[in-house]
Amino acid sequence: MNEKGKNGKINLGNSALLPKEEHLETGLRFRRISVGMPCDTRDEEKRVALTPEAVNLLVESGNEVVLQKGAGNGANYTDKDYSENGAMISESPARVFSSDVVIKVAPFTEKEADYLKGNQVLLSYLNVLRLSEDTLAKLIRKKVTAIAFEKIRDSNGVMPVIESMSEISGVTSILLASDYLSNHHGGKGVMLGGITGVTPTEVVILGANTAGMYAAKAALGLGSQVKIFDKSLHLLRRFESMSGQRLQTSVFHPQVLRKALKSADVVIGAIELEDLKPRYYVTEDMVSTMKKGSVIIDLSIDRGGCIETTECRALKDPVYEKHGVIHFSAWNLPSRVARTASIALSDIFTPLLQNLADAGGITQLLKNYSGVRNGAYLYNGILTNETLGQRFGILSKDLDLLLSAF
Repeated sequence: MNEKGKNGKINLGNSALLPKEEHLETGLRFRRISVGMPCDTRDEEKRVALTPEAVNLLVESGNEVVLQKGAGNGANYTDKDYSENGAMISESPARVFSSDVVIKVAPFTEKEADYLKGNQVLLSYLNVLRLSEDTLAKLIRKKVTAIAFEKIRDSNGVMPVIESMSEISGVTSILLASDYLSNHHGGKGVMLGGITGVTPTEVVILGANTAGMYAAKAALGLGSQVKIFDKSLHLLRRFESMSGQRLQTSVFHPQVLRKALKSADVVIGAIELEDLKPRYYVTEDMVSTMKKGSVIIDLSIDRGGCIETTECRALKDPVYEKHGVIHFSAWNLPSRVARTASIALSDIFTPLLQNLADAGGITQLLKNYSGVRNGAYLYNGILTNETLGQRFGILSKDLDLLLSAF
Protein backbone atom coordinates (compact mmCIF):
# COMPACT_ATOMS: atom_id res chain seq x y z
CA MET A 1 0.00 0.00 0.00
CA ASN A 2 1.40 3.43 -0.98
CA GLU A 3 2.13 5.94 1.79
CA LYS A 4 2.38 9.75 1.74
CA GLY A 5 5.80 11.24 2.30
CA LYS A 6 6.67 14.35 4.28
CA ASN A 7 5.91 16.56 1.30
CA GLY A 8 2.39 15.14 1.07
CA LYS A 9 3.08 13.34 -2.17
CA ILE A 10 2.45 9.63 -2.57
CA ASN A 11 5.58 7.52 -2.29
CA LEU A 12 5.52 4.89 -5.06
CA GLY A 13 8.66 3.09 -3.86
CA ASN A 14 11.65 2.16 -5.98
CA SER A 15 9.46 0.97 -8.85
CA ALA A 16 8.48 4.57 -9.61
CA LEU A 17 12.07 5.30 -10.56
CA LEU A 18 12.15 2.57 -13.21
CA PRO A 19 11.82 3.72 -16.83
CA LYS A 20 8.60 2.71 -18.59
CA GLU A 21 10.54 0.43 -20.94
CA GLU A 22 11.75 -1.67 -17.99
CA HIS A 23 8.21 -1.95 -16.62
CA LEU A 24 7.08 -3.24 -20.02
CA GLU A 25 9.87 -5.80 -20.26
CA THR A 26 9.04 -7.18 -16.82
CA GLY A 27 5.38 -7.50 -17.77
CA LEU A 28 6.14 -9.39 -20.95
CA ARG A 29 8.52 -11.79 -19.22
CA PHE A 30 5.90 -13.15 -16.82
CA ARG A 31 2.36 -14.21 -17.50
CA ARG A 32 0.07 -15.48 -14.75
CA ILE A 33 -1.53 -18.86 -15.50
CA SER A 34 -4.30 -20.89 -13.94
CA VAL A 35 -3.65 -24.56 -13.25
CA GLY A 36 -6.48 -27.07 -12.86
CA MET A 37 -6.07 -30.35 -10.97
CA PRO A 38 -9.03 -32.71 -11.54
CA CYS A 39 -9.93 -35.83 -9.58
CA ASP A 40 -8.44 -39.00 -11.05
CA THR A 41 -10.68 -42.04 -10.72
CA ARG A 42 -9.67 -44.12 -13.74
CA ASP A 43 -7.99 -47.45 -12.94
CA GLU A 44 -7.87 -46.66 -9.21
CA GLU A 45 -5.37 -43.90 -9.87
CA LYS A 46 -4.46 -42.29 -6.55
CA ARG A 47 -1.44 -40.20 -7.48
CA VAL A 48 -1.66 -36.43 -7.81
CA ALA A 49 0.72 -34.33 -9.91
CA LEU A 50 1.24 -31.49 -7.40
CA THR A 51 1.59 -31.60 -3.61
CA PRO A 52 0.20 -28.82 -1.39
CA GLU A 53 3.76 -27.46 -0.95
CA ALA A 54 4.14 -27.26 -4.73
CA VAL A 55 0.82 -25.42 -4.98
CA ASN A 56 2.11 -22.89 -2.45
CA LEU A 57 5.16 -22.18 -4.60
CA LEU A 58 3.03 -21.64 -7.72
CA VAL A 59 0.50 -19.43 -5.94
CA GLU A 60 3.24 -17.37 -4.29
CA SER A 61 4.60 -16.75 -7.79
CA GLY A 62 1.31 -15.20 -8.84
CA ASN A 63 -0.41 -18.19 -10.43
CA GLU A 64 -3.84 -19.64 -9.66
CA VAL A 65 -4.37 -23.31 -8.79
CA VAL A 66 -7.87 -24.80 -8.88
CA LEU A 67 -8.29 -28.22 -7.26
CA GLN A 68 -11.32 -30.43 -7.74
CA LYS A 69 -12.73 -31.43 -4.37
CA GLY A 70 -11.10 -34.64 -3.15
CA ALA A 71 -8.40 -34.75 -5.83
CA GLY A 72 -5.63 -35.38 -3.31
CA ASN A 73 -7.44 -37.89 -1.12
CA GLY A 74 -5.80 -40.92 -2.72
CA ALA A 75 -2.36 -39.64 -1.71
CA ASN A 76 -3.69 -38.65 1.72
CA TYR A 77 -3.70 -34.91 1.00
CA THR A 78 -6.89 -33.22 2.19
CA ASP A 79 -8.68 -30.29 0.57
CA LYS A 80 -7.69 -28.29 3.65
CA ASP A 81 -4.01 -29.06 2.99
CA TYR A 82 -4.38 -27.51 -0.44
CA SER A 83 -6.60 -24.57 0.52
CA GLU A 84 -4.19 -23.56 3.28
CA ASN A 85 -1.49 -23.40 0.63
CA GLY A 86 -3.49 -21.13 -1.64
CA ALA A 87 -5.47 -23.48 -3.87
CA MET A 88 -9.09 -22.80 -4.77
CA ILE A 89 -11.29 -25.85 -4.10
CA SER A 90 -14.13 -26.48 -6.54
CA GLU A 91 -16.76 -29.21 -6.77
CA SER A 92 -17.36 -28.40 -10.43
CA PRO A 93 -15.30 -30.43 -12.94
CA ALA A 94 -16.10 -27.82 -15.59
CA ARG A 95 -14.46 -25.12 -13.46
CA VAL A 96 -11.29 -27.16 -13.02
CA PHE A 97 -11.10 -28.22 -16.67
CA SER A 98 -11.48 -24.61 -17.86
CA SER A 99 -8.04 -23.64 -16.49
CA ASP A 100 -5.21 -22.52 -18.78
CA VAL A 101 -3.28 -25.67 -17.85
CA VAL A 102 -4.92 -28.94 -16.79
CA ILE A 103 -2.60 -31.45 -15.12
CA LYS A 104 -3.59 -34.94 -14.02
CA VAL A 105 -1.90 -38.34 -13.82
CA ALA A 106 -4.25 -40.77 -15.59
CA PRO A 107 -4.73 -40.29 -19.35
CA PHE A 108 -7.58 -38.01 -20.42
CA THR A 109 -10.91 -39.68 -21.14
CA GLU A 110 -13.57 -38.79 -23.67
CA LYS A 111 -15.85 -37.41 -20.94
CA GLU A 112 -13.06 -35.23 -19.56
CA ALA A 113 -12.35 -33.90 -23.05
CA ASP A 114 -15.95 -32.61 -23.16
CA TYR A 115 -15.25 -30.37 -20.14
CA LEU A 116 -12.33 -28.58 -21.82
CA LYS A 117 -12.96 -25.07 -23.12
CA GLY A 118 -10.29 -25.42 -25.81
CA ASN A 119 -6.91 -23.84 -26.63
CA GLN A 120 -5.43 -25.11 -23.36
CA VAL A 121 -2.34 -26.99 -22.24
CA LEU A 122 -2.85 -30.55 -21.02
CA LEU A 123 -0.34 -32.60 -19.03
CA SER A 124 -0.90 -36.27 -18.18
CA TYR A 125 0.22 -39.78 -19.01
CA LEU A 126 -0.58 -40.60 -22.60
CA ASN A 127 -0.59 -44.43 -22.47
CA VAL A 128 -0.84 -44.82 -26.23
CA LEU A 129 -2.20 -48.36 -26.14
CA ARG A 130 -5.27 -47.31 -24.13
CA LEU A 131 -6.05 -44.00 -25.88
CA SER A 132 -9.29 -44.18 -27.85
CA GLU A 133 -9.72 -42.62 -31.26
CA ASP A 134 -12.80 -40.70 -30.05
CA THR A 135 -10.85 -39.12 -27.19
CA LEU A 136 -8.02 -38.08 -29.51
CA ALA A 137 -10.52 -36.64 -32.00
CA LYS A 138 -12.12 -34.49 -29.29
CA LEU A 139 -8.74 -33.21 -28.08
CA ILE A 140 -7.89 -32.27 -31.66
CA ARG A 141 -11.19 -30.42 -32.08
CA LYS A 142 -10.54 -28.52 -28.83
CA LYS A 143 -7.22 -27.32 -30.33
CA VAL A 144 -5.27 -28.22 -27.21
CA THR A 145 -1.55 -28.62 -26.76
CA ALA A 146 -1.03 -31.94 -24.99
CA ILE A 147 2.17 -33.19 -23.37
CA ALA A 148 2.77 -36.78 -22.27
CA PHE A 149 4.41 -37.34 -18.87
CA GLU A 150 6.32 -40.39 -20.06
CA LYS A 151 7.99 -38.64 -23.02
CA ILE A 152 9.35 -35.52 -21.28
CA ARG A 153 13.14 -35.34 -21.06
CA ASP A 154 15.36 -33.24 -18.79
CA SER A 155 18.48 -31.28 -19.75
CA ASN A 156 20.55 -34.49 -19.52
CA GLY A 157 18.31 -36.37 -21.94
CA VAL A 158 16.82 -38.49 -19.14
CA MET A 159 13.06 -39.08 -18.92
CA PRO A 160 12.49 -37.98 -15.30
CA VAL A 161 8.94 -39.30 -14.90
CA ILE A 162 9.90 -42.72 -16.28
CA GLU A 163 13.00 -42.85 -14.10
CA SER A 164 11.32 -41.88 -10.84
CA MET A 165 8.30 -44.15 -11.39
CA SER A 166 10.63 -47.00 -12.43
CA GLU A 167 12.51 -46.69 -9.15
CA ILE A 168 9.22 -46.95 -7.27
CA SER A 169 7.96 -49.83 -9.43
CA GLY A 170 11.18 -51.80 -9.01
CA VAL A 171 11.14 -51.70 -5.22
CA THR A 172 7.35 -52.12 -4.97
CA SER A 173 7.39 -55.17 -7.25
CA ILE A 174 9.66 -57.04 -4.84
CA LEU A 175 7.53 -56.08 -1.84
CA LEU A 176 4.45 -57.33 -3.70
CA ALA A 177 6.18 -60.55 -4.70
CA SER A 178 7.10 -61.14 -1.07
CA ASP A 179 3.47 -60.68 -0.08
CA TYR A 180 2.09 -63.02 -2.74
CA LEU A 181 4.62 -65.74 -1.95
CA SER A 182 3.31 -65.82 1.61
CA ASN A 183 0.33 -67.81 2.87
CA HIS A 184 -1.63 -64.59 3.33
CA HIS A 185 -2.56 -64.43 -0.36
CA GLY A 186 -2.63 -68.16 -0.98
CA GLY A 187 1.02 -68.39 -1.93
CA LYS A 188 3.20 -71.35 -1.18
CA GLY A 189 4.34 -69.90 2.14
CA VAL A 190 7.88 -68.98 1.15
CA MET A 191 9.72 -66.00 2.61
CA LEU A 192 11.34 -63.85 -0.07
CA GLY A 193 15.04 -63.93 0.73
CA GLY A 194 16.58 -66.51 2.96
CA ILE A 195 17.66 -67.39 6.46
CA THR A 196 20.47 -69.54 7.87
CA GLY A 197 20.14 -73.14 6.78
CA VAL A 198 17.36 -72.46 4.24
CA THR A 199 17.96 -72.14 0.50
CA PRO A 200 17.29 -68.52 -0.59
CA THR A 201 14.49 -67.72 -3.03
CA GLU A 202 15.45 -67.13 -6.67
CA VAL A 203 14.44 -63.90 -8.42
CA VAL A 204 14.74 -63.56 -12.20
CA ILE A 205 14.74 -60.00 -13.55
CA LEU A 206 14.23 -59.25 -17.24
CA GLY A 207 15.84 -55.92 -18.11
CA ALA A 208 18.95 -54.20 -16.75
CA ASN A 209 17.33 -50.76 -16.55
CA THR A 210 16.24 -48.50 -13.68
CA ALA A 211 13.25 -50.64 -12.67
CA GLY A 212 15.35 -53.78 -12.88
CA MET A 213 18.15 -52.20 -10.85
CA TYR A 214 15.88 -51.17 -7.98
CA ALA A 215 14.10 -54.52 -8.02
CA ALA A 216 17.48 -56.25 -7.80
CA LYS A 217 18.63 -54.04 -4.93
CA ALA A 218 15.46 -54.78 -2.98
CA ALA A 219 15.69 -58.53 -3.63
CA LEU A 220 19.39 -58.68 -2.75
CA GLY A 221 18.71 -56.70 0.41
CA LEU A 222 16.27 -59.39 1.51
CA GLY A 223 18.79 -62.13 0.78
CA SER A 224 17.45 -63.51 -2.51
CA GLN A 225 19.53 -65.02 -5.26
CA VAL A 226 19.17 -62.72 -8.28
CA LYS A 227 19.59 -63.44 -11.98
CA ILE A 228 19.40 -60.62 -14.55
CA PHE A 229 18.77 -60.99 -18.28
CA ASP A 230 19.17 -58.27 -20.91
CA LYS A 231 20.04 -58.08 -24.60
CA SER A 232 22.84 -55.56 -23.93
CA LEU A 233 26.17 -56.67 -22.48
CA HIS A 234 26.98 -53.02 -21.78
CA LEU A 235 23.88 -52.62 -19.60
CA LEU A 236 24.61 -55.87 -17.79
CA ARG A 237 28.17 -54.71 -16.99
CA ARG A 238 26.90 -51.32 -15.81
CA PHE A 239 24.20 -53.02 -13.76
CA GLU A 240 26.75 -55.24 -12.03
CA SER A 241 29.10 -52.32 -11.42
CA MET A 242 26.36 -50.17 -9.87
CA SER A 243 25.09 -52.99 -7.68
CA GLY A 244 28.54 -53.36 -6.13
CA GLN A 245 28.45 -57.14 -6.11
CA ARG A 246 28.82 -60.08 -8.45
CA LEU A 247 25.47 -61.08 -9.93
CA GLN A 248 24.33 -63.84 -12.25
CA THR A 249 23.86 -62.08 -15.58
CA SER A 250 23.06 -63.32 -19.07
CA VAL A 251 21.98 -62.09 -22.46
CA PHE A 252 18.63 -63.43 -23.64
CA HIS A 253 19.09 -67.02 -24.71
CA PRO A 254 15.94 -69.18 -24.77
CA GLN A 255 17.57 -72.26 -23.27
CA VAL A 256 19.35 -70.34 -20.48
CA LEU A 257 16.22 -68.33 -19.68
CA ARG A 258 14.01 -71.42 -19.68
CA LYS A 259 16.31 -73.14 -17.21
CA ALA A 260 16.33 -70.08 -14.90
CA LEU A 261 12.53 -69.85 -15.01
CA LYS A 262 12.08 -73.48 -13.96
CA SER A 263 13.71 -72.80 -10.59
CA ALA A 264 12.56 -69.17 -10.16
CA ASP A 265 10.27 -68.14 -7.31
CA VAL A 266 9.74 -64.63 -8.69
CA VAL A 267 9.99 -63.18 -12.21
CA ILE A 268 10.03 -59.40 -12.72
CA GLY A 269 9.50 -58.17 -16.29
CA ALA A 270 11.20 -54.78 -16.63
CA ILE A 271 11.89 -54.59 -20.37
CA GLU A 272 11.53 -51.11 -21.92
CA LEU A 273 9.43 -51.59 -25.05
CA GLU A 274 9.69 -48.69 -27.49
CA ASP A 275 7.58 -49.84 -30.43
CA LEU A 276 4.31 -50.21 -28.46
CA LYS A 277 4.04 -53.84 -29.45
CA PRO A 278 4.25 -56.74 -27.03
CA ARG A 279 7.54 -58.57 -27.29
CA TYR A 280 7.39 -61.81 -25.40
CA TYR A 281 10.78 -62.70 -23.98
CA VAL A 282 8.93 -65.24 -21.85
CA THR A 283 6.41 -67.38 -23.74
CA GLU A 284 3.37 -69.12 -22.30
CA ASP A 285 5.14 -72.43 -22.79
CA MET A 286 8.00 -71.19 -20.57
CA VAL A 287 5.52 -70.04 -17.90
CA SER A 288 3.90 -73.49 -17.90
CA THR A 289 7.23 -75.00 -16.76
CA MET A 290 7.55 -72.71 -13.73
CA LYS A 291 6.98 -73.86 -10.15
CA LYS A 292 3.42 -73.79 -8.84
CA GLY A 293 2.87 -70.80 -6.58
CA SER A 294 5.68 -68.73 -8.08
CA VAL A 295 4.97 -65.06 -8.85
CA ILE A 296 5.20 -63.01 -12.09
CA ILE A 297 5.05 -59.19 -12.14
CA ASP A 298 5.29 -57.50 -15.56
CA LEU A 299 6.31 -53.85 -15.14
CA SER A 300 6.22 -53.23 -18.90
CA ILE A 301 2.55 -54.16 -19.23
CA ASP A 302 1.59 -50.56 -20.09
CA ARG A 303 3.73 -50.89 -23.22
CA GLY A 304 2.30 -54.24 -24.27
CA GLY A 305 4.18 -56.52 -21.90
CA CYS A 306 7.22 -58.78 -22.18
CA ILE A 307 5.62 -61.96 -20.78
CA GLU A 308 3.00 -63.70 -22.89
CA THR A 309 0.66 -64.64 -20.04
CA THR A 310 0.35 -61.14 -18.53
CA GLU A 311 -2.70 -58.91 -19.04
CA CYS A 312 -3.04 -55.14 -18.62
CA ARG A 313 -5.39 -54.83 -15.66
CA ALA A 314 -6.72 -52.12 -13.38
CA LEU A 315 -5.10 -51.72 -9.97
CA LYS A 316 -8.33 -52.77 -8.26
CA ASP A 317 -8.12 -56.25 -9.83
CA PRO A 318 -4.50 -56.93 -10.80
CA VAL A 319 -4.04 -60.56 -9.69
CA TYR A 320 -4.91 -63.78 -11.49
CA GLU A 321 -3.47 -67.26 -11.94
CA LYS A 322 -2.28 -69.08 -15.05
CA HIS A 323 -0.56 -72.47 -15.14
CA GLY A 324 -0.47 -72.37 -11.34
CA VAL A 325 1.63 -69.18 -11.41
CA ILE A 326 0.38 -66.02 -9.66
CA HIS A 327 0.36 -62.99 -12.00
CA PHE A 328 0.24 -59.34 -10.94
CA SER A 329 -0.09 -56.78 -13.74
CA ALA A 330 -1.36 -53.22 -13.38
CA TRP A 331 -0.11 -50.37 -15.58
CA ASN A 332 -0.04 -47.82 -12.73
CA LEU A 333 1.76 -49.84 -10.05
CA PRO A 334 3.32 -46.70 -8.40
CA SER A 335 -0.21 -45.69 -7.41
CA ARG A 336 0.01 -48.31 -4.66
CA VAL A 337 2.39 -45.90 -2.89
CA ALA A 338 0.61 -42.78 -4.03
CA ARG A 339 2.10 -40.36 -1.51
CA THR A 340 5.71 -41.15 -2.44
CA ALA A 341 4.88 -41.18 -6.16
CA SER A 342 3.03 -37.84 -5.91
CA ILE A 343 6.00 -36.14 -4.25
CA ALA A 344 8.28 -37.48 -6.99
CA LEU A 345 5.94 -36.19 -9.73
CA SER A 346 5.52 -32.85 -8.01
CA ASP A 347 9.28 -32.32 -7.92
CA ILE A 348 9.28 -32.65 -11.71
CA PHE A 349 6.20 -30.61 -12.63
CA THR A 350 6.47 -27.65 -10.25
CA PRO A 351 9.48 -26.11 -12.05
CA LEU A 352 7.99 -27.05 -15.44
CA LEU A 353 4.78 -25.14 -14.69
CA GLN A 354 6.74 -22.18 -13.36
CA ASN A 355 8.84 -22.19 -16.54
CA LEU A 356 5.60 -22.19 -18.54
CA ALA A 357 4.37 -19.12 -16.66
CA ASP A 358 7.72 -17.36 -17.00
CA ALA A 359 7.93 -18.14 -20.72
CA GLY A 360 4.62 -16.37 -21.32
CA GLY A 361 2.95 -19.28 -23.08
CA ILE A 362 3.32 -22.83 -24.30
CA THR A 363 4.79 -21.90 -27.68
CA GLN A 364 7.77 -20.16 -26.13
CA LEU A 365 8.22 -22.96 -23.59
CA LEU A 366 8.34 -25.55 -26.36
CA LYS A 367 10.86 -23.44 -28.23
CA ASN A 368 13.06 -23.01 -25.15
CA TYR A 369 12.94 -26.57 -23.80
CA SER A 370 13.54 -29.44 -26.22
CA GLY A 371 12.81 -31.96 -23.45
CA VAL A 372 9.25 -30.65 -23.04
CA ARG A 373 8.94 -30.49 -26.82
CA ASN A 374 9.76 -34.19 -26.93
CA GLY A 375 6.63 -34.91 -24.87
CA ALA A 376 4.18 -32.93 -27.02
CA TYR A 377 1.82 -35.09 -29.04
CA LEU A 378 -0.66 -32.32 -29.92
CA TYR A 379 0.12 -28.68 -30.68
CA ASN A 380 -2.87 -26.36 -31.02
CA GLY A 381 -4.91 -29.37 -32.09
CA ILE A 382 -2.38 -30.60 -34.65
CA LEU A 383 -1.08 -34.15 -34.17
CA THR A 384 2.70 -34.17 -33.74
CA ASN A 385 3.24 -37.78 -32.65
CA GLU A 386 4.12 -40.17 -35.47
CA THR A 387 3.22 -43.29 -33.46
CA LEU A 388 -0.31 -42.02 -32.83
CA GLY A 389 -0.58 -41.02 -36.48
CA GLN A 390 0.30 -44.53 -37.62
CA ARG A 391 -2.05 -46.12 -35.13
CA PHE A 392 -5.11 -44.06 -36.07
CA GLY A 393 -4.28 -43.31 -39.71
CA ILE A 394 -3.89 -39.56 -39.14
CA LEU A 395 -1.18 -37.48 -40.77
CA SER A 396 1.19 -36.10 -38.13
CA LYS A 397 3.20 -32.91 -38.51
CA ASP A 398 6.75 -32.09 -37.46
CA LEU A 399 6.56 -29.95 -34.31
CA ASP A 400 9.84 -28.15 -35.01
CA LEU A 401 8.47 -26.97 -38.36
CA LEU A 402 5.22 -25.82 -36.75
CA LEU A 403 7.09 -23.85 -34.08
CA SER A 404 9.33 -22.17 -36.66
CA ALA A 405 6.22 -20.53 -38.08
CA PHE A 406 5.59 -18.66 -34.80
